[in-house]
Amino acid sequence: MERVLILVHTDADGTLPRAAYEAAGAGARLCGELGAAELAIGIVGAAAQAAVPSVAACGATRFLVSEGAELVHSRYASDAAAAEAVCRAAGASVIIAPMTARWARTLAGVAHRLGGRVDTHVTGIGAADGRVTATRWFYRQRMEGTLFREPRPWIILLDPGACPAWAGPVGTATAEVVDVVLGPSLTRTTIAGIEAPAAEQQTIRPDADLLFVAGAGWTKKQADGHVHADDAETLILGFLRASRASLGSSKSLVDLSGEGHTVLQFMSHMNQVGQTGSTPRHPKGLAACCHGEEPHVVGWRFITERRAVNLDPNCGWARGKADVLYVADAFAVMTRVNALLAQGQ
Repeated sequence: MERVLILVHTDADGTLPRAAYEAAGAGARLCGELGAAELAIGIVGAAAQAAVPSVAACGATRFLVSEGAELVHSRYASDAAAAEAVCRAAGASVIIAPMTARWARTLAGVAHRLGGRVDTHVTGIGAADGRVTATRWFYRQRMEGTLFREPRPWIILLDPGACPAWAGPVGTATAEVVDVVLGPSLTRTTIAGIEAPAAEQQTIRPDADLLFVAGAGWTKKQADGHVHADDAETLILGFLRASRASLGSSKSLVDLSGEGHTVLQFMSHMNQVGQTGSTPRHPKGLAACCHGEEPHVVGWRFITERRAVNLDPNCGWARGKADVLYVADAFAVMTRVNALLAQGQ
């Protein structure tokens, strides 16, 4: 019989991130498919016990927590020690964790300490013939594979946004405190502070409902024969502020800086979506001045509703890659959209 552990961590404010609820939902469904399986939840971080009620009703029979001031912020040595202790206390054979930045750099080392195995970027977890299976993409997300492993424990890092989040009522549960001694050797790395752009300057928003992708057409000559990069920046940033959308880019646009062409100052390779970029998971996507070529569109695989604005009626978006294509000037369209947003529409 498998013993499944959902291993999550709190944010600095003591709450669980959305990815934690996605892992909880995946673990609960897996135990349902396996039939005979024990489910436990392990929480690491600040005020971990206070986060237990939010997942108390997900079907777990054990709740293990490791908390303390040393676990408020991410630090490999202390995180690995706490995660290892929770895993050993749970006696889990399958460990499901969200692939957050904190766990992505920690749990491979934990798997080694436990003598187990680890798989990352998993997009689905299930059961077949009584065995736990994991699904993930290969070859730049062009092939999907399902795998299983015999060695235990098996740590599975679940990509955020890949599975529905568990949503249930707040419950009550008794937490088992897992004590971890974090000596000077485990806490010598200190967190001096966090430097981050202001909220209005942040363009990558993984939890946004809309992905807005800008293509290289924004920096090309327009109908009047001139480049209007400054106007493009104003329109795009205005739309992002009003809609709270996340900003993506085609490879051709972010590569312009290395070719000596006009660029959008706020754009970087971090915004790139596609075969050599990211694969975001937003409910909706809107592309403007982007031709919709296959290497880019492969990054839209998990976007549920796709729309595009392009002057070319025969662009890639028109060939079955978008639900709706608006054949129009993106500058005119976004000017009108921003005006409507300013009116609260």
